[in-house]
Amino acid sequence: MATNLYDYAYELEKGLRQSEEYVELKTMYEAVENDATAKSMFDSFRQIQMQLQQKQMAGQDISEEEVQQAQLIANQVQQNEKVTKLMEAEQRMSMAIQELNKIIMKPLDDLYGIVQGQ
Repeated sequence: MATNLYDYAYELEKGLRQSEEYVELKTMYEAVENDATAKSMFDSFRQIQMQLQQKQMAGQDISEEEVQQAQLIANQVQQNEKVTKLMEAEQRMSMAIQELNKIIMKPLDDLYGIVQGQ
């Protein structure tokens, strides 16, 4: 019997959408999207976060001013309950996806582990 990996992948996607982690993330995201203050804070935080990551990946230095600005926005974000809950839900979803990735990669890990062990 041939296995169609894409069928399994679509089943996994469906399972993710039905998971407690995803449902909670979606609920928290919608709460932030429906609150102008929380949305503005969250968008600013994401924008700064992405800018700093891009600079790091490009090997560019991050200025003290950029660090201070990021810390200021992070402090503001932590004081907004909706944004904090969204970020916590994102973290739980990310952890679930990391665990799934370990499971998905296990056959390759086993294969290369066996090859390296010989």
